[in-house]
Amino acid sequence: MNVLIVEDELVIAQRLERLLRQEGGTMWTRIERCATLDEAEIRVAKETVDVVFLDLNLNGLDGFDLLADSAAQAFHTVVVSAHTDRALEAFEIGVLDFIGKPFGAERVRKTIERLRGARPEHPATALPVRTAGRIHFIGIDTIAYVRAAGSYAELVLHDGTVYAHRKPLDKLLSVLPAGFIRIHRAYLIRLSDITALHAREGSRYAVTLASGEELPVGRTRVAEVRRLLGG
Repeated sequence: MNVLIVEDELVIAQRLERLLRQEGGTMWTRIERCATLDEAEIRVAKETVDVVFLDLNLNGLDGFDLLADSAAQAFHTVVVSAHTDRALEAFEIGVLDFIGKPFGAERVRKTIERLRGARPEHPATALPVRTAGRIHFIGIDTIAYVRAAGSYAELVLHDGTVYAHRKPLDKLLSVLPAGFIRIHRAYLIRLSDITALHAREGSRYAVTLASGEELPVGRTRVAEVRRLLGG
């Protein structure tokens, strides 16, 4: 996993890197640091980044205006800030975690657990997507399901509208409410929207949604879907 720390206070950046290496061990392929948003944008454009640790007050500038754009990207965003009163606002738009300053090893360890797949205490209520150069916020309650689209994903809304999101399904699942489950390598759906699980010819399975639409269920996920449905 490749990490980029965006922090203009050298001591804090060094401390965070040290704790990540101490608590994460071999899970990191690369950890790099930069002090400005301009440099961060260059790094992200040129290199593969899996998670960005973003300070919200870089060089006296409020980085929160850029948080939505960061959350819309393919990588996970972890906010690192003394402004803990803004944590809920950050979680609501899909950041993976919020580390308040000052922080210690235990708090960094919790973030690492979330990077390893633990669901957030405060899941997103909206997902930012970039369309035609603008950020739009898509309410979670408007999403019917999410499907894979290459290395990205598509948010399919109840009204049939489709928005492209740069995050792949696994990263989106980690910030969505617990009611969303993966039924197939290409689909995330809300458990409460499933009305039936069906067996089809050729050992294939599918679920019917409340809308009447039918989606495939992967063979390795049938037992878990059946269990969650109480079958």
